[in-house]
Amino acid sequence: MTPQTESFTPVYGPVSSWRLGRSLGIDPIGPVSSCSYNCVYCQLGQILLSTEQRHLWIPTSEILQALQQFPITMVDAITLSGSGEPTLALNLREILRGIADLTDVPKAVLTNGTLLWRPEVRDSLEPAQIVAVKLDGVNADQVRRVNRPVTGVELPRILAGIAQFRQEFSGRLAIQTMLLAPWSAEAQQDYVRVIRRLQPDEIQLNLPTRPRPLAFQHSARGDHRRDRDYPTQRLKLLDPQLLKEFAARIQEALSIPVRYPAYRVG
Repeated sequence: MTPQTESFTPVYGPVSSWRLGRSLGIDPIGPVSSCSYNCVYCQLGQILLSTEQRHLWIPTSEILQALQQFPITMVDAITLSGSGEPTLALNLREILRGIADLTDVPKAVLTNGTLLWRPEVRDSLEPAQIVAVKLDGVNADQVRRVNRPVTGVELPRILAGIAQFRQEFSGRLAIQTMLLAPWSAEAQQDYVRVIRRLQPDEIQLNLPTRPRPLAFQHSARGDHRRDRDYPTQRLKLLDPQLLKEFAARIQEALSIPVRYPAYRVG
């Protein structure tokens, strides 16, 4: 379980993001992918370390030093994501504060929300301007099938953590949902009920159009290429037309902005 580390850098990109524009990535986890989920669509492939234990993976000074080698003023956002779940980094708040000392570029964090039940984790996200929380399912079977969480991670605790974070966070909260077929009418109704409770600022719906590496690929952090030089598999996609209809149903029911990439239908 020891990948090559000589080419690792905690800063990567910029990459083009349909959610954030031109985004510079910050990876607070390191060359060994570590997460409390092992999602079937993960762009990294197989997660190497499945855990919900927090650690100091990369010193803040190393991250900030690397960041200063990039054109910070030329990007729309600086996004903490990378090789796993960023809230597993004990120095997350320190990293965000350090970035704020260097630039006014908005800071975003992409999280799976599994640790938001912990007050110290919610506090660590306070310096961010944007937090996008993954919610790929609204019942235990969906979460088990799509996200494959570590033992002890349960949906009720995740939802309670997101709800508490919503009350405390003064920035922009997005709920980010990867739609894998099938999504029944009942599941869609349950999703609307959950979102009504959470009251995010926006909803981001997506389809897993990027092929999933068959094995761990660290270079896939920001890899949007079509001609990848490693074995991949494609997942069964929901019809983009059904995604559009689901988005319209959510928008009508909740009056919360719903965003999704442009997909060709047919």
